[in-house]
Formats: sequence, structure tokens, C-alpha cells
Amino acid sequence: MTDPPSPAKLGLTDAELAAHPTVFAKDVLKDRVVVVSGGAGGIGRAIAWLLARIGAHVAVVGRDGGKLDALATEMTGRGFKASAHVADIREPDTVNLLFDAIWATQGRVDALVNSAGGQFPQAAIEFSVKGWNAVINTNLNGTWYMMQTAAQRWRDRKHPGSIVNIVVVTTHGLHGIAHSVAARSGVIGLSRAVAVEWAPLNIRVNCVAPGTIETEGWNVYTPEVRAAYPRSNPMMRVGSPWDVAEAVAFLTAPSAKFVTGETLTVDGGSQLWGETWTTGKPAYFGGDAK
Repeated sequence: MTDPPSPAKLGLTDAELAAHPTVFAKDVLKDRVVVVSGGAGGIGRAIAWLLARIGAHVAVVGRDGGKLDALATEMTGRGFKASAHVADIREPDTVNLLFDAIWATQGRVDALVNSAGGQFPQAAIEFSVKGWNAVINTNLNGTWYMMQTAAQRWRDRKHPGSIVNIVVVTTHGLHGIAHSVAARSGVIGLSRAVAVEWAPLNIRVNCVAPGTIETEGWNVYTPEVRAAYPRSNPMMRVGSPWDVAEAVAFLTAPSAKFVTGETLTVDGGSQLWGETWTTGKPAYFGGDAK
């Protein structure tokens, strides 16, 4: 059995993100403004760095002002364009103010990446109402408020737009986070529906579904569960936030100008492979968890 990574080794540092090799040219998103929710988190942070490195002004959004300011300072200190914006995406009025502020200062918004979200591992039968609502409100409702608000402003200004939503792989066994599967399935359904409705507005909507990606978010899972993650896909390893970031960059950039309503899965083939137990595999199914 592979030893689980220590917390200190999870994810990528800002220095690594600033220098990580990429297939994209540095001016792919020149003069574009991209809003990234959850921008201070593991996957969101990698996305923010890559989009900034390929020319975009990245507006990183989240609830922790200290982390956002530190990230924006680090990025601008290295010559990239970034700004920090504190907002709770679960509050529609706050989301409206957020987009008004970014548009006022930057003069435009060209793309939105919804990376904000979270969940906790627990058997579904034990979910409290509060726990269920917390995950649904952030992962589904918050994502929708951001999507709709961006689309309304693009419509009113006759401005093209692109939305990329970070979801989870819902096509195979992903156990222990049923609340997140429900919310993210809703986001995928929403994305497919509005990809058609918003096509006349020149707005593209896509999703990226990561598999087991090594970030600091792994700390909510037990060492035993984390040790099993490399065996959740036929490549027998975990992915990096950079793998997700490059998928997002492809969908955000002109490279995907004829792609909408799609879910790009970045999971090492896990959806073809079997099952992922975030709470440990129960003994009933041949595992060690009680």
C-alpha cells in the first residue's frame, strides 16, 4: 500500500505554479478578464496562476481576504495581472455587487471559472440538514448565482462570454460525498441546458470534472482513504491541480470556441475503472471500513 502524502507535500506552491511548464502561449488570453471563484484554493489557485500566465487579468474571488490578497500580491509581484475580491457566492446580492465592481474597474469580464465549492466525507444516511444545505448552497446555488449574473451582464452589454464550472465525476462510483454528487450533477445539468439557451448570446458553458487531484483539500480525508486514491484509476496515480488548470485554459481560450455544453473529465480514466470511497470501503463490499 502506498503511503499517503504528508500535508506539507500536498498541492503546488506559488513558486511552482509560477514556473510550471504549460502548452499554452503567454499571450493566449491577452487583454481578457477572467473571474475565478475559489481562487485561493488548491485547484482554483492553479487555474488563476495559469490564466494569468497566459495573459489574462485574473480576478480571484473567495471569502478569505487575507489569502486572496496574498495571492494577488504574489502574482502581481511576478509581473502578472490579478486582483482580489472578497465575496460570498451564496448571496445573490453580493454576487451582483462583485460583478459590478470588477466591470467598473476592469472595463470588461470575458470569462468566469467557478471553482468555489467543498464537501465533507460522510455516509449519506448521516447527513444533517445543515450539512446538506451547506454543500448544496455553495456547490449548486452559488455556482448558479455566478453563472446567471455573468450571463445577464454579457447579454445586456452584447459581450461574448465563457463559463467553466469545476464539478466532480458523476458517471461512476464516488461514495461518501453524495451531497456534492447531487450538487455537481445539478451544475452539469444546468450547464447543458443553458449552453443551448445562451448560444444566441455568444456565451459558451462547459464543465471540467477532476478525479483524485492532490491538493490541501485532501486533509479532510483519513490517511487510509488517501493512500487508496492512486488505485482509483487505471493510471494508478493521482492528478495535479495543474492538470485541471490546463483543461480549464483550453475551454476558456479560443481553442474551444466551438465547444459548449461539454464536460471534460480529468481523472486518469477513473470513470472507466471502478469506484472511489471517500469514507473508506465498507467491509460489506470487501473493504476495511466499518
